[in-house]
Amino acid sequence: MALVGCSHPPRYIAPTVTIGDPAFARAVEAHTLSGIVAGNRVDVLINGEQIFPAMLAAIRDARTSITLANYIWETGAIADDFAAALAERGRAGVGVNVLVDAVGSRLMSKENQALLRESGCHFVRFHPLSPLNPMRFNDRNHRRVLVVDGRVGFTGGTGIGTKWTGDGRHAGHWRQTDVRVEGPIVRHLQAAFAENWRDQTGILLAGDAYFPETAPRGELSAQSVKSSPGGGSSEAYALFVLAIEGARTSIEISSSYFVPDHTIAAAFARAAHRGVRVTIMVAGEADNFLDRVVRLASRAEFGRALEAGVKVYEYRGAMLHAKTTTIDGLWASIGSINMDTRSFGLNHEVSLVVYDAGIARRLEEIYRDDLRFAKEVTLDDWRRRGIGLFLELFFLPVRNQL
Repeated sequence: MALVGCSHPPRYIAPTVTIGDPAFARAVEAHTLSGIVAGNRVDVLINGEQIFPAMLAAIRDARTSITLANYIWETGAIADDFAAALAERGRAGVGVNVLVDAVGSRLMSKENQALLRESGCHFVRFHPLSPLNPMRFNDRNHRRVLVVDGRVGFTGGTGIGTKWTGDGRHAGHWRQTDVRVEGPIVRHLQAAFAENWRDQTGILLAGDAYFPETAPRGELSAQSVKSSPGGGSSEAYALFVLAIEGARTSIEISSSYFVPDHTIAAAFARAAHRGVRVTIMVAGEADNFLDRVVRLASRAEFGRALEAGVKVYEYRGAMLHAKTTTIDGLWASIGSINMDTRSFGLNHEVSLVVYDAGIARRLEEIYRDDLRFAKEVTLDDWRRRGIGLFLELFFLPVRNQL
């Protein structure tokens, strides 16, 4: 299928800002249209073995509402578990709203769909494809949001499917990092769901069931940064340009898909040249054709980064799908955003940004552990890639769709 409706983020020039300075936080608030919210608790969850039990427990404890948006809902036992848990709450009178992307969740079973609808859940598919509107192929909801009772939220990059189960270390299972949050920031995650819900259904969510008064639950400050292609929004793009330019000591990125444009690539190079330790971990495994294409496009971008002194690693043994960034041990982002054009210009995305050394330290520990399962790509390796170079050139025409 041809990919159409390409959208390109503008090339930004960022002023000198520094992570940790109040001026940096104010600039991020202004350019992402998202305020920094105090009084939150954030728990980092690793892989399906931690993420799914926490999500299912929250769903089963729901008393007033559940909102769930996901790009991917597939088949298998975990998909059945989610459908059963949501259906049970729907039958109990909880307002259950489920939004799955029509393309990403095309493998969702008819049985799961029917169970949700028959149990009183409001189940909707986001932007079904239509020959009358082919540009919708590129207007996808890539966000992952689960909010229960307006008080507990989850976000990250996990899909509902068998490959997200397990410990993220074995073939056929994906390596993932998500977060569970409580506190006032949950209302902002709910807003990300509500935006896509009203776009697809025309329904405006309101009331205490969805937006209750929320007391502080911790001491962390956080932002929920969302971006949408429909309005030409590029908040996620501005967020990462500012963050990379604001780094002074270290940048650690996990991104399954790494196909940066000129502006982002140049920002990484400048960071490395000014002495920032820049480390990028990408997927070294791919379990379908599209992922293999993206991996080839990603490898084509390694040269400039490696020449600037950036360290690049490919995660082995399983598919890396975590989308995290940690900068200067002070700032962290966990969400659905990849370092590619699709995330920055073609998809609806959301990321939780945390201003906290403790969360940053936890993500750095996880990163160190992941590096044990990764292989470094040196500049010599990249220059000797042989047949890979010709394959990269072959897929060059669709680079801006990746």
